[in-house]
Amino acid sequence: MRMNRALRKEYLHAIGIDTWVKRESIAAPIAHPPAVAVPAAAAAPAAAPVPAPAVPLVEPAARERDVDWPELQVRVAACTRCPLHATRTQTVFGVGSRQAQWLIVGEAPGAEEDARGEPFVGRAGQLLNSMLRAVGLAREQVYIANVLKCRPPGNRDPAASEAAECLPYLEQQIALLRPRVMLAVGRIAAQNLLRTDSSLSRLRLKVHRFGHSQVPLIATYHPAYLLRTPADKRKAWEDLKFAREVCARV
Repeated sequence: MRMNRALRKEYLHAIGIDTWVKRESIAAPIAHPPAVAVPAAAAAPAAAPVPAPAVPLVEPAARERDVDWPELQVRVAACTRCPLHATRTQTVFGVGSRQAQWLIVGEAPGAEEDARGEPFVGRAGQLLNSMLRAVGLAREQVYIANVLKCRPPGNRDPAASEAAECLPYLEQQIALLRPRVMLAVGRIAAQNLLRTDSSLSRLRLKVHRFGHSQVPLIATYHPAYLLRTPADKRKAWEDLKFAREVCARV
């Protein structure tokens, strides 16, 4: 089967050979009137050079791998990977002991956290401190961070794309910290970390696993929610005791 001209040109271009056009035969002169010679077809312009292949994108999960604490903090402070950088006052990296056995993870900074650069401050932070003290931990003994390092405007829920861009920072914090247990505080944090839309009631009192290191993860209520719904503080206490048991046996 004869290859058509367009397909032949495409194949030649793909293997790096300059394209060419075969000259057509000139028609024989006729007797009346005298023939006028027809010039041969002009050669086709050379094909445009093939652009160099794009540099492969770094897999998000590996983006911050092997970065130490100081460099990771610098990268977070300078991050512009999602639109939230344009509305933040500052990033909220995390706070606490870098030898902690417990990692507390919320969803995102609020207005006061955005202003102060520290997670879980204000009334919600005070309640979290009380919850930790109830299981024998001081705030300084744990590490506290968020899924997002920037505040979403109006304290709205984080978008999936924002969480995806920010998670590599948290994953590297976990790799450096090597906690024995993670406490996901609030439905949004738990759903983002576990990539699920299950309700918090279905996620509680179960041992989940997070990341490459498969850190045990326990889901519980957000202190801000407990301030609005104090009747659920008893359930949060059950979650904390469960997390303490899991930490003890890891």
